[in-house]
Amino acid sequence: MVENTRKIALSIRECTSLVGVGRSYLYLEIAAGRLVAKKAGRRTIVSLHDLNEWLSTLPNVLASAPKPHRSKLQT
Repeated sequence: MVENTRKIALSIRECTSLVGVGRSYLYLEIAAGRLVAKKAGRRTIVSLHDLNEWLSTLPNVLASAPKPHRSKLQT
């Protein structure tokens, strides 16, 4: 029988690669209590569930009106 080998938790480095934010930012979010992390020995890990919960709490980017195109030839 083949076991499911999908990860259920990620290291901070894996989180930064997956989400596209910096390591320091993630540690700030952990310190502020907005992102739940666990310690496994010396390693800090974040469950995929907690990472998805944190992502869902981030504010949405509001659509704004397109900026007018400025030609470099205009004076």
